[in-house]
Amino acid sequence: MSVHRAPSESGPVPAPKAAPPFDPELGVVLAALSKDAREPVTPDNLEARQERDAAARPRPTAEDLRADGRFEVTEFCVPGPPDGPDVTLVSARPSGLVGPLPLLYYMHGGAMVMGNAWSVLPRILREWALPLELAVISVEYRLAPRTQYPGPLEDCYAGLVWAAGHAAELGIDADRIIIGGKSAGGGLAAALALLARDRGGPGPLGQLLLCPMLDDRGSTFSSHQMTGLGVWDLTSNTTVWKALLGDRYGAADLPAYAAPSRATDLSGLPPAYIEVGSAEMFRDEDVAYANAIWQAGGQAELHVWPGAYHGFDGMAPQAALSRDARDARTRWLQRLLAQSGTRTRPAG
Repeated sequence: MSVHRAPSESGPVPAPKAAPPFDPELGVVLAALSKDAREPVTPDNLEARQERDAAARPRPTAEDLRADGRFEVTEFCVPGPPDGPDVTLVSARPSGLVGPLPLLYYMHGGAMVMGNAWSVLPRILREWALPLELAVISVEYRLAPRTQYPGPLEDCYAGLVWAAGHAAELGIDADRIIIGGKSAGGGLAAALALLARDRGGPGPLGQLLLCPMLDDRGSTFSSHQMTGLGVWDLTSNTTVWKALLGDRYGAADLPAYAAPSRATDLSGLPPAYIEVGSAEMFRDEDVAYANAIWQAGGQAELHVWPGAYHGFDGMAPQAALSRDARDARTRWLQRLLAQSGTRTRPAG
């Protein structure tokens, strides 16, 4: 794959003059955040931020996730990438459904340096698995800087190959696997779609990219426009990209699998759902990625939520904009599944 030029490259970045206003409901939540919550991630505080996240982020047990029998939950330890450790997959599905079910193969967020596979599941199971009759697998990929590129992506690929190869055992339909993720997980999902295409691996039905982290270069207008605003800016983003890429940070020949915005060939990819806020630094790289998919003859549904900052729906779940965003994601999933086959019904 050629990687000399990327969709988000557009020459020198003009000096930003103003930033889009935050949605009023979201702005109230943002203003109430503590100083620590809005502190940028830097090389000096990265380790402390990781420790704080590991202590504070929920990590529900399998029994917690079963929710009094509403879901079947199993943890699998599967072969990892060559020369890598095994990968933990957390598998969950609504109880009482006969398969094979479509699968949402999900990568958690956390800027490649934080997060875990368990914390994202309660919401995914409640909002998508139950009403859409989906199976879900969440991937516990290794985190930077302890594991740098390509380790985390290879973990996700190994898990995807295993899941597709054990579809009958898992009660899933290998032809109806949707890959998805949020923030760093969205970037991994985009990279996974590229990698699966180029390796001839399992072909996803679609890719759900929620405010994906795609571009390592920090050269877009929005990445500078939103400096010091919201909860994630160029300082934090540069820190975590350096943690992930190490000595390869800034390299001209960095593969698109490391930073999907560097891809020059976006043909042959599954349909994409891409969303981002108008008031976050990822705006321009995500819009450019959708545009590059269209220019390659592909299919993408793009939502730019006005006045939304990074992670807005998790921080302000009751805001009208957050509800609209959740509804739009669900409708896209419903259409994708309806176009691919008949939904499964409860046994009996």
